[in-house]
Amino acid sequence: MTALPYFSSARHDATLSASLRRGVLDGLSASPKTLPAALFYDARGAALFEEITQLPEYYLTRSEHEILERHAADLALLVGPNAALIEFGSGAAIKVRYLLSALTSSAAYVPMDVSREQLYAVAAERSLEFPDVPIMPVWADYHEPFTLPELDPDVRRVGFFPGSTIGNMEPDQASDFLSRIRETIGDTGGLILGVDRRKDPRILHAAYNDKAGVTAEFNLNVLSHLNREYDATFSKAAFRHRAFFNDSASRIEMHLESVTAQHVRVAGQSVHFAVGETVRTEYSYKYDRKLLDAVVSAGGFKVVELFTDERQWFWLVWLEPK
Repeated sequence: MTALPYFSSARHDATLSASLRRGVLDGLSASPKTLPAALFYDARGAALFEEITQLPEYYLTRSEHEILERHAADLALLVGPNAALIEFGSGAAIKVRYLLSALTSSAAYVPMDVSREQLYAVAAERSLEFPDVPIMPVWADYHEPFTLPELDPDVRRVGFFPGSTIGNMEPDQASDFLSRIRETIGDTGGLILGVDRRKDPRILHAAYNDKAGVTAEFNLNVLSHLNREYDATFSKAAFRHRAFFNDSASRIEMHLESVTAQHVRVAGQSVHFAVGETVRTEYSYKYDRKLLDAVVSAGGFKVVELFTDERQWFWLVWLEPK
């Protein structure tokens, strides 16, 4: 029997809005300028991202699906029975289906996402698909404090953080985030972590500069989000999408570049852009084993198992607390 929808007591409209607004204004007043990646995921952005995952150049999702399809049973053995799967940033909650199907029993599935509409639509879908698994959606930004549903003390808490979202954080931020997960799952928990591996920069460039221009539209949609939610005056025609591999930092960077000198109003404040000035909207670190070990160790975890795809472009990593 599925559980009724659970609303996180730590998050609500006003709190989410205030946190994001602060991030927007702080980032636009910094040098160089930045914007929070959370701005990507309004309804339009979420739809565009799902479209990106189907593009021929975007290998990440296909690589991870390949790993999950091949190793779901292995992961299920590591998770064990009577476990609650806690998915941080559940999105469309497609990948978790491999695990829920492979597990012999599940105490609960706890999807967590900042997009409330998508969260509850997905929770309803998974409830129908897995009627014996209690579904406990938590509407929250996992970067901020949150409250989980009450779970039986005997239930093992297992985090699920697929995709390459860990790469969207600076290494020290990633370690801090893993430390918070470590606190959430406790000494007996585990974590399944998706990690994009360092590879030929030409493959990376193509993945973030697709020929159809969907990633460019996804990036530019941030400006539409700002115009709608923060009374901003951005013109999408006055900016262009830029994405490139920063080899020394081992990361892809996504920027919006101003094609003209301009002043833009955002939440009552004026922001100046020079010609060619950019605002960074996202970066995505690409990991080798040395960086992986350093980040997870600083976060209080150890690497127990590594699963990769046939081309060795992506990792699903099973982590346990040190």
